[in-house]
Amino acid sequence: MPTALLSATPAAAAPALLAPPAAVSLLPVRARGALRLLACGSVDDGKSTLIGRLLHETQGVLDDQLAAVTRESRRFGTTGEEVDLALLLDGLEAEREQGITIDVAYRFFSTPKRAFIVADTPGHEQYTRNMATGASTSELAILLVDARKGLLEQTRRHAAIVSLLGIRHVVLAVNKMDLVGWSHERFGEVTAAFRDFSAPLAFRSVMAIPLSARRGDNIAAASPNTPWYGGPTLLDHLETIDVADEVDSPFRFPVQWVSRPHADFRGAAGTLASGRVAVGDTVVAAASGRMTTVARIVTMDRDLPEAVAGQAVTLTFADEIDAGRGDVLVPPRERAVVSRRFSADLVWMTDEEVEAGSRYLLKIGTATVPATVTRIADRLDLASLDRVPADRLALNAIGRVHVETAVPVAFDPYAQNRATGAFILIDRATQATSAAGLVIAGLDAARDVHAQASDVDPPVRAWLKGQRPLAVWLTGMPGSGKSTIASLAERRLVALGHHTMLLDGDNVRQGLNADLGFDAPSRAENVRRVGEVARLMTDAGLIVLVALVSPFRADRDRAAALFPSDRFMEVLVHASPETCRTRDPKGLYAKAEQGRIVNFTGRDQPYEPPLSPSLVLTTDELAPAQAAERLVEAILARIRNVEPDPLDSAQL
Repeated sequence: MPTALLSATPAAAAPALLAPPAAVSLLPVRARGALRLLACGSVDDGKSTLIGRLLHETQGVLDDQLAAVTRESRRFGTTGEEVDLALLLDGLEAEREQGITIDVAYRFFSTPKRAFIVADTPGHEQYTRNMATGASTSELAILLVDARKGLLEQTRRHAAIVSLLGIRHVVLAVNKMDLVGWSHERFGEVTAAFRDFSAPLAFRSVMAIPLSARRGDNIAAASPNTPWYGGPTLLDHLETIDVADEVDSPFRFPVQWVSRPHADFRGAAGTLASGRVAVGDTVVAAASGRMTTVARIVTMDRDLPEAVAGQAVTLTFADEIDAGRGDVLVPPRERAVVSRRFSADLVWMTDEEVEAGSRYLLKIGTATVPATVTRIADRLDLASLDRVPADRLALNAIGRVHVETAVPVAFDPYAQNRATGAFILIDRATQATSAAGLVIAGLDAARDVHAQASDVDPPVRAWLKGQRPLAVWLTGMPGSGKSTIASLAERRLVALGHHTMLLDGDNVRQGLNADLGFDAPSRAENVRRVGEVARLMTDAGLIVLVALVSPFRADRDRAAALFPSDRFMEVLVHASPETCRTRDPKGLYAKAEQGRIVNFTGRDQPYEPPLSPSLVLTTDELAPAQAAERLVEAILARIRNVEPDPLDSAQL
């Protein structure tokens, strides 16, 4: 639906604006659902004053509160002898002293027609992250503009964030009209500028209203100072606008925890993110593909026949399924995307810039997993709304990135479901929130493909082979001896009765990875594919030896993240560059020196050794047989004295 910018209407409609404001109407009216809204815009545009005025006009301020604000106005107020209504929201001492909003302030008020939850968000650029927090749960944005200043950079930034965060309805509140003499011409200039700027944004409606938050003009009652404006008052518009309801979205239930108060009860507890669910409905654990039906919907005081978005419940099932914290329950025919790779828009919130290869914790729904920003695609230019090439994002920047998680996560594109399409990135060291993210789409070419549950799981396969599976990843410079050592170690393990598989880099490039080159993106994909194959083989119960240069640390870390920590072993096969060149068993160094090979590790590309390998084999000092024996000893130490899970006949 195209954006509609609604502003001044013909003056002939003005008499209709003389009716009493809805806030004081006593007529019975069908109540609408509560509206979550926020006020945003640049600093000093009057956001707190506007919300304070709304609270006052709707009788949402108690007498003692008003008395306290009246006293505080003499100390902190900016309105002379008048009561400064902004102090109703600016509750922090620092906010009052500086006359600014620092943190998000939430207030509640209602009229006979509707209840409201309103967020007052900071205007300063340094508090953009707070503004994004307030916008993330809002359905409508009141974007304030000082009529004297017009659109500022922060106004544009907030408008862009509002759009990115899925808010489709905007009120363009042209404030402080009294300071421009209630100029119809100035109002038209501001609304025209915003119309041109916001054309690329996905707003469904924009209602432009001239007002004075300080004096109350066009807030709850029509102002005699704007006879040229025939539109609704701010409160009229807020009471009547329809916004989308999350109940209309497909059922999504992120599992927060598994409730087991006693031996006879087991249920998945959480809050419905969207949609509805009823007893008897078929549901699927998105990641595993396990399917069951809902047996009960349990709350604190009673069972329910049905639950809807926003309700906290515990679901029990007709069949036992392994659904723990971080899993998402979905309907069979409207499943979420389950993938490790997706594109997203980020609102960057810290001084430390993000670039390709940066690693974080990603929290989406109830799941928290390691993740890597693998690519910075572009940055949003706030003046033009054009996307410009970028290789990093700085504080308050908005940009498109590619993200890869250590394990598959369930999500929906944010444009389709805000509840399951939003995430945050968390700094691993400080645990501070680094960015707010919005999923655009999965990056896997295979769409609408979902996990198929298997009745024979990895513990059963490991039991059948009588061993504990393990991935052993040998990395090192070309010529360091990886392939030789891996081959000798595999022979020794087989002689001891173990089931193994060797994945050598050169052999894999003969088939599975024959289409890949040796540039950095191709090397990353080479490691990704080998890692996925190794994971499947460990699921089959094998001990897998991988001999791969894999020069980049981030690529190896992503491969390691595919496995439980006790099923992955990184081994550095180290030799000096001189030793590697002297050996040169395949003539690669000589060809690289002659320019016949490009992107050669150690010459054209760096090699990044592991920071904390499980084992280091220095082949300057060790013969291949000695190195292989040490590797076998390390592998056996990992898998001995650990009993595989017993075969459960119920699993077969």
